[in-house]
Amino acid sequence: MSTISYLTPAQAVAESGFSLDTLRYYEKIGLLDGVERSASGHRRFTPADLEWLGVLRCLRDTGMPIADMLRFADLVRNGEHTFADRLAVLLEHSVQVDEQIELLRRQRAYLQHKVDFYRSAIAP
Repeated sequence: MSTISYLTPAQAVAESGFSLDTLRYYEKIGLLDGVERSASGHRRFTPADLEWLGVLRCLRDTGMPIADMLRFADLVRNGEHTFADRLAVLLEHSVQVDEQIELLRRQRAYLQHKVDFYRSAIAP
């Protein structure tokens, strides 16, 4: 018989990097589904919950809108037959991430140009 090791909300916050308010919000809107509760009603997070929070962290940190995150979560909950749709969501997001990276590269180059200008302007 295997036992699941549960994490307290504070431990889930520390492990995931999300605030407790964010975890509550994600649960409320359906991004975080099926979080177990103790007999006293406190949330108990499983390793699978933490793994899913890692996915959500990646999606959020790369700028995926909540609506798309919800769409992806719904596809995941609907089973393996949604793999092609999940792939499409991730590919679409990947294109947007690539566009953001390119924009940041151009902005960094502009900043570097300005840094170089000011360094040469104040050089003795």
